[in-house]
Amino acid sequence: MGSEEVKVVSFWVSPFGKRVEWALKLKGIDYEYIEEDIFNKTDLLLQLNPVHKKVPVLLHAHKPIAESFIILQYIDEIWKQYPLLPQHPYQRALVHFWANFGEQKLLNPSWIAMCSSGDDQENALKVAREAMEKIEEEIKGKKFFGGDNIGYLDIALGWISYWLPVWEEVGSMQIMDPLKFPATNAWITNFLSHPVIKDNLPPRDNMLVYFHSRRKALSSSFQGWFKV
Repeated sequence: MGSEEVKVVSFWVSPFGKRVEWALKLKGIDYEYIEEDIFNKTDLLLQLNPVHKKVPVLLHAHKPIAESFIILQYIDEIWKQYPLLPQHPYQRALVHFWANFGEQKLLNPSWIAMCSSGDDQENALKVAREAMEKIEEEIKGKKFFGGDNIGYLDIALGWISYWLPVWEEVGSMQIMDPLKFPATNAWITNFLSHPVIKDNLPPRDNMLVYFHSRRKALSSSFQGWFKV
């Protein structure tokens, strides 16, 4: 079932796309990478993901799967080596809870904070920092969220290790205070030290240029938008 051709359609700086690539590489699955221009979407993307029209898309056996969390679960079900999700249903439910929490309460507010200023930025930062406190409690005493090995939740929250510092620099803000969140800081070191992760990250200098341009383009969009 898992031996058919695998392709990943993504965008070089997408943290969502990197989740898919990290999962495939951890499982030792070869794939073809197809770079998508998200500002001038190709017919291929619109055909593969006509509903959301977003990356990433996994193409397996000529069948497209969209949305990074759904793709991660699909990958884990198709390729059994190096399991990403726990076996027990309750533990799996907790992983999904924290992955969704990270998306809604940390990633989205962090993005808004990077693109905004003044009260809008402060409101978003408040939500993001409170979420970081919860994540700090969850990682305490562990090498990875998945235990001794990188798992689904590490991949889901992996953007914190590399994208968040860039967003903080671009937005002239701080969310991940290493002194306040030592357990998260230790996890970041462990995560970025893993060969699969450190060899599959976009160039930081290019990221800074890109996200500075996004902040400039989107700053007016978030005026008065974020409410606590």
